[in-house]
Amino acid sequence: MTGKSLRQKDARTGVTPKPLSKAAVGNPGLDQILLGGLPRGRTTLFSGGPGCGKSLLALEFVLRGAEAGEPGIFVPFEERAEAVRANALTLGWDLEALERERRLFILDTHIDHETLVSGSFDFKGLLAIIEGVARDIGSKRLALDAIDVLLRFLGDPGREREQLFALSDWLLDRAMTSVLTVKRSADQDGTSRYEFLDYLADCVIHLDQRVTDQVTTRRLRVLKYRGSDYGRNEYPFVTAAGGLRIIPVSSAELRHKELGGPVSSGQADLDEVLGGGYLRASCAMIAGASGTGKTTLTSTFARAAAARGEKVLLISFEESIEAICGTMLSSGIDLRPGLEAGMIRPLTTMPEAMGVEQHLLRILDAIDEFGPEHMIVDAVSATNRMGSGQSAFEFLVRLVNSCRERGITMIFANQTFEESRPLEIAGQQISSLVDTIVHLRYVESGGETNRVLAIIKSRGRQHSNQIREFRITDRGVELARIYTGEGEVLTGAARQEKEVRDAIQLRRIEALIEAKRREIEHRAAESKAEAARRMAAVTQAEIELREMEMEWNKARESQDARVRLRAGEADSSLVPPPDQVEN
Repeated sequence: MTGKSLRQKDARTGVTPKPLSKAAVGNPGLDQILLGGLPRGRTTLFSGGPGCGKSLLALEFVLRGAEAGEPGIFVPFEERAEAVRANALTLGWDLEALERERRLFILDTHIDHETLVSGSFDFKGLLAIIEGVARDIGSKRLALDAIDVLLRFLGDPGREREQLFALSDWLLDRAMTSVLTVKRSADQDGTSRYEFLDYLADCVIHLDQRVTDQVTTRRLRVLKYRGSDYGRNEYPFVTAAGGLRIIPVSSAELRHKELGGPVSSGQADLDEVLGGGYLRASCAMIAGASGTGKTTLTSTFARAAAARGEKVLLISFEESIEAICGTMLSSGIDLRPGLEAGMIRPLTTMPEAMGVEQHLLRILDAIDEFGPEHMIVDAVSATNRMGSGQSAFEFLVRLVNSCRERGITMIFANQTFEESRPLEIAGQQISSLVDTIVHLRYVESGGETNRVLAIIKSRGRQHSNQIREFRITDRGVELARIYTGEGEVLTGAARQEKEVRDAIQLRRIEALIEAKRREIEHRAAESKAEAARRMAAVTQAEIELREMEMEWNKARESQDARVRLRAGEADSSLVPPPDQVEN
């Protein structure tokens, strides 16, 4: 039931429901699970076995209230007040300072184990003392730790119930928000001598610790909460500086930051295959069998990011940072400058060293302290060794959500079996949370083994769908050009043989082209020479023609002259002499 639904009128009665008043515990994770805190003015029960954190949580409830302006009283029945103060200091809690300011009161009710009970015994004297202290400091909160220790002195289950009901009425009459803690072991399966307390309290929270595959995990579950909705799952937690640390699985699922612009993988050819590189604030997984080059690619990214002045948190579950640096030098990748400059922060530990929650909180504390732009986890497959598969899944979900909330780019290495199908390589059931999957695998051909790389998916990028040969050299990572033969990608010796054959074929074609070019040039030269000869013949013929025309013209002119001469001679023979004309 959400806050919005609580404010809506009931369609049948026309009455607007009134939300239950709550008192924040002061523990962010628990307050989130309880949707605001414990019921104000009512009683809450913390139950669980030894060492599960009941007393610590009850003390934190009083402590945080005192810090927030709600004075409180803590009444321990198993520990002395001095022990409570000393234990609190190990968590960074200075109870004495709050006591001096009259915001917190620890009522020392430690009962000697040799104490003998004579006659009738009840809670009236204790409650009178508590009431006097509450009036004196204006207490709003009360925690009765290990109430079962006090109940044992009654020696009668009937009297125990009678006194607990009286205590419940007393607490309700004074409207103090109260917490009771009681022992309940895991093998009791929800039933115990004080089972009726579950019905008496308005809110019941059960804490326990269990061992799975030699890994201890503490968990918390809200069994009931009258008048309020609440998180109904089991929630793992750890005890650390500052108190109980609880990170619900759903803590950040709706507050993810938008994916940013491209960020280089540190290798130009891989950036091209990825469609421009990874996206900022995204989660990329590099998956492959052992030795395929996962750590080499993550180290390439770390070195490039550090060189750009961007912080990288490098988490390794399998190798020390010294081992990683030494191994990467053979590939021409030197992480030492980034480490020395403080741009790469290593965080290494064995998965079995602690539980899932401790691992998660250790990483989140490092993120908050270091403030990285990027995070590398090598390898997420090792999280299975922290406990069960479900624990590993929850660890990765919460880690991814927390990093997305902070806008951190995540690069995960994930070791898979070579026979794994491509759609299964994301591992740990988190493929839906991963934005980019880079698959590395071996290819055996021609009596040798080579590596190939493929992009299975990359959200928001136009990535390549081609398989590329992937090489690790002493100069770093190289992606070879695509070579195929009979529909398969060629690698190694087969690729070299194909390159030699292609080179020979290329040279043969080049020789044919050159021969054909020379033939064309020769024919062109011949054509030019023949054209020149023909042009010369035409020119000679034209000269001869002109000479012939000149000769003909001269002959014609001679002939015309002779004709005119003959005609003149004939005319002169017909004319009489002058003396004859006069007569």
